Amino acid sequence: MDDDTFEPPNDGTWELDTTHNNRPITSFTRSALVSGFPRGFAEGLARYGLLLGRYDVAVIGGFMYAQRLPYGFGGTATPEQMRARVETSSRAFTERFWREDLTHWDEVVKPDAIAAHLAVQAVDPTRLSDDELAEHVARCRDHLEAMVELHHRYSAPSLMATGDFLAGALEWTGATAGELMGLLRGTSPISTGFATAELDALVDAVSASESARAILRSPGDPAAVLGALSTDPGAGPAAQAYLDAVRYRSIGYDVGEPSAGELPAMEVGAIRAAVAHRKTGPGDDGDTALIAIRARVPAEKLAEFDDRLHEARLANRLRDERATYSDGWAVGLARRALLETGRRLAARGALADPEHAVDADAAELAALLRGEPGPSADQVAARFRRRTTLTVDDAPLLIGPPPSPPPPLDAVPEPARRATLATDAAMGNLFGVPDTPNSATTLHGLAVNTGVCEGPARLVVDGTDLDRVQQGDVLVTRMTSPYFTVVLPLLGAVVTDRGGQLSHAAIVAREYGIPGVVGTREATRLIPDGAWVRVDGTTGEVRLLD
Repeated sequence: MDDDTFEPPNDGTWELDTTHNNRPITSFTRSALVSGFPRGFAEGLARYGLLLGRYDVAVIGGFMYAQRLPYGFGGTATPEQMRARVETSSRAFTERFWREDLTHWDEVVKPDAIAAHLAVQAVDPTRLSDDELAEHVARCRDHLEAMVELHHRYSAPSLMATGDFLAGALEWTGATAGELMGLLRGTSPISTGFATAELDALVDAVSASESARAILRSPGDPAAVLGALSTDPGAGPAAQAYLDAVRYRSIGYDVGEPSAGELPAMEVGAIRAAVAHRKTGPGDDGDTALIAIRARVPAEKLAEFDDRLHEARLANRLRDERATYSDGWAVGLARRALLETGRRLAARGALADPEHAVDADAAELAALLRGEPGPSADQVAARFRRRTTLTVDDAPLLIGPPPSPPPPLDAVPEPARRATLATDAAMGNLFGVPDTPNSATTLHGLAVNTGVCEGPARLVVDGTDLDRVQQGDVLVTRMTSPYFTVVLPLLGAVVTDRGGQLSHAAIVAREYGIPGVVGTREATRLIPDGAWVRVDGTTGEVRLLD
């Protein structure tokens, strides 16, 4: 496992992924990611007949890199296959494939995924023998690969309707992508938290119990506060249901990141904030904004604008749902098994620290559990040190030749042009950031939500930093996953280095109704932890006030 060199698997273009993982990928997660990601993505691309044929990933120098290849690259598609692909591309939009996909998701895929998670969760790793634990770790690894595949199988279905709406509306109205995405506010409830029903029930129970309110007001150890709340006669069942719902949900995309249950201070803070002032979500200005934007649409395009907006609103929730019910849960369940494995191996001296277990793969852990030859404690510790000290700033942005520009639209077969425009609009607003220069005191990004927030910046580099977030903080981070929503009740605003109007951070800020500025490029470098900042969700500016 040589992470000291950045040797790609082929001579093509490999671009550093800066939107999912800030640090190198753990040894455990790598094989699941490299196998599951491209397989799922390819299935979704084929389903919609997109001319983007493959979205491969590789771990190079320990970091995640991506390679995008057109369909038929290198002569791998016959003329008949290319014609069939283009025909599928046209049918995907005329027949609105995403509607069928959404129904199948709701009725089959999501229930099956939840059942699979619960089956893994029902196994208590602490009660297993070493052999049984080795088998369970392998099961968690396979489960993670299946869920990574599921996540990305629905990438295209979750983006096509929104991309189609943006492609048309940007041309017809002259509005910004932020203004247009604001029209989708309120259509992705999962983005305000994967346990909102349980949290609402807990808020009601605490509000009705003086003893529970006293427990929350107590300044004790956060874990002790949660324990006492769980046994409170009035609020205990609701507290336990909420904690069970979030305990094994990962904060990030990799088993090196903590699960929510490992951050008791964050959980207590989120519950206190929800009880004190429950967020009401997006405001009621949606109709006003829609009226203003529709007035800018040419009359002959108004019916099509309305139709595309309706479809985008219908499919929008799939973007965050597909992640929340797939690898976000599977990562947390795998981490639970790994920490128990690490506890046993550290007690025997086979690992220097239980946390180091994430930096061995499933086969290596099985060998160590069974007393067979495997990596030494020093070798695994070296992997851990490297992973936890490097960030994407230490990796080259590009390996290989510069990416080729996309073909001009008039070179694309006419039946595939609508899909091509939708894809370009979606991808551009997933990753595109502004190029307005920043200064030492003012940063520029993409505006998400109107409104202004002033407060202390909380710099979050790793998931463990979320345990330091306090009520009213401005979250400043490189990027976010859809899984950090458990901390939302505490936040006053969100600022990121990376991501566009379709990023998870932008979706969450819109749905929760807090100001956000995404894609500043340099917020984590220029804003010190604790600095007082002003976030303007209308102009897309972030100012340091001290």
